[in-house]
Amino acid sequence: MFDGIFQPMHLLIILFIVLLLFGPGKLPELGAGLGKGIKEFKKALSQDKYIEAEKVKEGEGESGKKA
Repeated sequence: MFDGIFQPMHLLIILFIVLLLFGPGKLPELGAGLGKGIKEFKKALSQDKYIEAEKVKEGEGESGKKA
């Protein structure tokens, strides 16, 4: 199940290295920044899907009018 690059031991080692590099005081800031970035990315994706759906609806409406 855990075959591949991200085995549990690898993730623990990465977490330890990040802790050494940034220290325990910076980790909450890094986590908050990462969370905000992911949230904005998801928001942008959902807006893009909404815009594409609106374009498709407009295209269907125009094709119905022309015919």
